Amino acid sequence: MITPSSISAFAQIPYSQPATRTTSDVAVGRVPLTLACGDYDRTWALRTGSVQIPGVALTYLPLKVEETFFRMVSYREFDVAELSLSTYLLTLSQETPPFVAIPVFPSRMFRHSGIYINTQSGISSPSDLSGKVVGVPEYQVTAAVWIRGILEEHYGVPVDSVRYRTGGLHETGRVEKFPLRPGTTTEIRPIGPEETLSQLLVDGEIDALYSPRTPQPFVDNHPNIARLFPDSGAQEADYFRSTGIFPIMHVVVIRREVYEANRWIARSLHNAFEESKRVAAADIDQTVALGFMLPWLHDEVARTRSIMGSNWWPYGVGENSTTLSTFLRYSFAQGLADRLWEPEQIFAPECLNEVRI
Repeated sequence: MITPSSISAFAQIPYSQPATRTTSDVAVGRVPLTLACGDYDRTWALRTGSVQIPGVALTYLPLKVEETFFRMVSYREFDVAELSLSTYLLTLSQETPPFVAIPVFPSRMFRHSGIYINTQSGISSPSDLSGKVVGVPEYQVTAAVWIRGILEEHYGVPVDSVRYRTGGLHETGRVEKFPLRPGTTTEIRPIGPEETLSQLLVDGEIDALYSPRTPQPFVDNHPNIARLFPDSGAQEADYFRSTGIFPIMHVVVIRREVYEANRWIARSLHNAFEESKRVAAADIDQTVALGFMLPWLHDEVARTRSIMGSNWWPYGVGENSTTLSTFLRYSFAQGLADRLWEPEQIFAPECLNEVRI
């Protein structure tokens, strides 16, 4: 668990090979920006500096998402950061929202595979979840919002037919980053201060778990834990074929004061993330030497293209309007967002249109 007392320890982490600014950067008038983001193939070119952001001296901090979210939301430590889409929506309810997002999505993931069950709970199909007790790390986490929405819309499991328990997956003491809006009829309670969701699932104290991170007992092949959808990949492919949705998990946000001081940064960042992704995609299925320890990666890339097309990870609002609108609807319906937002309303306006010559 990440706690305020451990923040000083984070400062000592030896970040490997970040692209850092120098005195020469300052001399030529570059704006210094610190970016906290996961260590992804689609952002490697930004991290190594092979893709530059004009006018910016970038320091890239490759952090795990839970740490980035906690530090950005709690202390605004970074100029730019990857952030949970769900959490970002909650920040928009503040009188002066602290962040401005750009339509760059460093994390996307189908989430049928993130539903785990206790094998003794009597759950064999989605409909069996009704009336059960289900764990979630936080009610607001983006993965859980998607799972609840998909289960209700596509499998007939109403959100409020389930009782939710929140807390740390593997460590005790995790709490909601933002207080939930009052008035929801859904039962949401924290687990005990010495309890973890993974152990509660093993013990049968909760019947199921919606989790973006794989629980360790499942990795260890514990007999008490299984996925609700054993063929989750096939389910997810069918979901995409019927909806066209590849769920967005995270956005990139800029601290508001940084954005307002230099509004050109929004478009420049967007363009750089786009170029970094293009560089990664260009070589993803090269076979001369494997960039990842996956012997049949080229086959998987071909399968993905056959299902999702050649541009399966688009940035921008236009190509993601259905995905974004669906999530915004889920967030509002589940009592999280305080209004039903339109996709164009939640991003920097500089990133909504392209220059035409």
